[in-house]
Amino acid sequence: MREASKKSLLFIQLMLLLSLSAPPHYAAAKVTAIFVFGDSTVDAGNNNQIPTTLRSNFKPYGRDFAGQKPTGRFSNGRIATDFYSEAFGLRPFVPAYLDPEYGIKDFAVGVCFASAGSGLDVATSDVLSVIPLWKQVEFFKEYQTRLVSYLGVDRAKETISEAVYAISIATNDFIENYFAFTSNRFLEFTVDEYEDYLVGLTREFIIEIYNLGARKIGFTGMSAMGCLPMERSRNFMLECVQDYNKVARDFNTKVQTMCEELGATLPGIQLKVAQLYDYFLHIIQNPSLYGFENVEVGCCATGLFEMGFLCNQWSPFTCTDATKYAFWDAVHPTEKMSRIIADYLLNTTFLHFI
Repeated sequence: MREASKKSLLFIQLMLLLSLSAPPHYAAAKVTAIFVFGDSTVDAGNNNQIPTTLRSNFKPYGRDFAGQKPTGRFSNGRIATDFYSEAFGLRPFVPAYLDPEYGIKDFAVGVCFASAGSGLDVATSDVLSVIPLWKQVEFFKEYQTRLVSYLGVDRAKETISEAVYAISIATNDFIENYFAFTSNRFLEFTVDEYEDYLVGLTREFIIEIYNLGARKIGFTGMSAMGCLPMERSRNFMLECVQDYNKVARDFNTKVQTMCEELGATLPGIQLKVAQLYDYFLHIIQNPSLYGFENVEVGCCATGLFEMGFLCNQWSPFTCTDATKYAFWDAVHPTEKMSRIIADYLLNTTFLHFI
């Protein structure tokens, strides 16, 4: 085994020990709020309020959330950003900006602008008529105006500058757009060129929120998307689609390089790329170490292709104990998987922000 591989394995083993220990708590840290941008991995329910078929505000989604409430999160319970918020001593979950049950008092310590089905590429959000990333930024601008009215200029400015910005987006650009042939991107770009195009859009987005006051920015790199149950179902043996995993690795490398270069040019920015790929793959390849019995299919329905409306309370196949599964539906992690990933990222990427 090469020395680099040995170091990587030792690092993952260390992170495993950390992730299985008690969740970190950073109440004393100066994190004023958490702001979330991205797709279904972090959408807390914004899609409930827009005319799209991509929703999850019905059972069995949310069956392990407080009050067994289907909030619009694509999970049986909480998602990673909820655990970030709790660890920072803010609140146990991050509310969706469009949720009418919450107002600026609730949003003052954290709010989610993400939309399931969204991507860096506006053509991706057009596939299922969801909130594009540029519109999420517009919501953030509107939010800032509301925050100033609520807290005053000085406190609002401090909240914005000392907040953590969690961004999880890009997977849909490939699995719902480029590889699904739902737009003309596959005709306009080679895979390598499309990766470059998305990295450019990532750069533009980061600069835009930086100019709006963001300083502590965590961009979550892509996981091994070829190992999602929906992608595995393409293979008779339910094996990971290695071509898709290669795209994820290549994209992550390019984003890392771009962020290092950009971070050196923007004064005061703390820009980090969350290196999720290796850890995610380690879980998939060593499920018993994390208490999982199944990582190949999701808990909901057959777990092979269902998500959204295909994952519903009338399916007789949905598992009774989601803690044994890494995936809730054919794409999204269970609450347990989200907690494990959140603990790992809190002990690595987000540790830099406290």
